[in-house]
Amino acid sequence: MPNMLKDFESFRFGEYRITNFEMESSAVAGMAKRLGHEAGTICCAIANRYLKSSNPDYKPQVKELVKLALEKLTE
Repeated sequence: MPNMLKDFESFRFGEYRITNFEMESSAVAGMAKRLGHEAGTICCAIANRYLKSSNPDYKPQVKELVKLALEKLTE
């Protein structure tokens, strides 16, 4: 798909848009399903592929994301 990044950037589903994409979690979800488990993915966007920019100071956001995920998993 030669225009994939541009297509993702312009895609809208109601008020939602694509803010992240990656492939590894689909493999984990597929494997989990085959084994009778459930799996989820939580991502912290640290790079904007469309703008070719990134946030080098992403560690505080990752720590907050991990904290939030653990809180939700233990509710």
